[in-house]
Amino acid sequence: MKHTKNLFLILFLTSICFLFPFSPNQSFGQILMGSERPDLYLTHLQGKKVGIVANQTSIMPQSSNQHIVDYLLSQNVNLKKVFVPEHGFRGTADAGEKVDNSVDQKTGLPIISLYGNNKKPSADQIKDLDVIIFDLQDVGVRFYTYISTMHYIMEAAAENGKEVIIFDRPNPNGNYVAGPVLKKGFESFVGMHPIPVVHGLTVGELAQMINGEKWLKGGLTCQIKVIPMNGWSHSSIYSLPVKPSPNLPNDLSVKLYPSTCFFEGTVVSLGRGTYFPFQVYGYPDSKFGEFTFTPVSIDGMSKTPPHQDKLCYGRDLRKESLDHRFTLEYLVEAYQKSGMKEKFFNNYFNTLAGTDQIKKMILAGKSASEIEASWQSELESFNKLRLNYLLYK
Repeated sequence: MKHTKNLFLILFLTSICFLFPFSPNQSFGQILMGSERPDLYLTHLQGKKVGIVANQTSIMPQSSNQHIVDYLLSQNVNLKKVFVPEHGFRGTADAGEKVDNSVDQKTGLPIISLYGNNKKPSADQIKDLDVIIFDLQDVGVRFYTYISTMHYIMEAAAENGKEVIIFDRPNPNGNYVAGPVLKKGFESFVGMHPIPVVHGLTVGELAQMINGEKWLKGGLTCQIKVIPMNGWSHSSIYSLPVKPSPNLPNDLSVKLYPSTCFFEGTVVSLGRGTYFPFQVYGYPDSKFGEFTFTPVSIDGMSKTPPHQDKLCYGRDLRKESLDHRFTLEYLVEAYQKSGMKEKFFNNYFNTLAGTDQIKKMILAGKSASEIEASWQSELESFNKLRLNYLLYK
């Protein structure tokens, strides 16, 4: 009878798992963010004046999603100010929208924008600090600007003798490396380092690489302390508990982002102005495909999307697998359907790509697989370099 009861219990629990699947990070609490390991940093912060780079992603999932700013204040950390990246402190500013300095209504802390004209903290803005904490959820893609903000934080700290503490978080695209390595002369805020489009590093690992390879201005190195995660590896599946930015609303958008973001450098819409951005693409011409959508102004997501209020034809990618990896297939397919040649691209494309070779090869009629094969030796070299800075297996 006891065995029968046990068997019934096993069958019941198994059926529940099928009905209510959960991601590994949501089960039994085995992944701890760097911020959720206070034993590794609270003592270090005692008696110090602290600034923090934070936004809506800076939460502690295993502590009822408490915001790191609220937690540090509850622990009597002398938090002086909050620096915010693109999209602002609450993550509601549109891509590229100016973010102004303000005051957080809940805590009264001054909020200093690091997006717009002030991407790097000035000496005056950090002179009253001993330590700057960086705690943002990145997505593991070169042109996602949170890592550029980290670069400038490290540079300002190195120039002014300040310490940077990185509270590490998972890279949801951290199990592979892909795409062209950024070439010299193509550096910008959407690509500051000679790394691939999908770099396979956490922010903590990348910070160590920036230091180790002396990529800060003048070859400076920053005094950094990485607070590592516990329970995460580069093969872990991780579902983000909070949107990292307004137009990455779910796990699939994060997986497709490296591939579909290239449309920002073309005439094609990638779905801004819909509730499924980066998961579709199209253009106001029926030859682009049978699927249709109409971009509209959406406050908090995209106020003035490309092709606003125009019916776009294209492709729906919402049934793609969460195992999706970077590909140029969508870009090349849309280019071939367009018949526009040079006019398909805008001036932003090469900046986004970090090279002029992709555009040249597409114009020359190369296939996606031929273009992707052209950077394999670069990826092999980068993978060897990457091994020197990995914190997780």
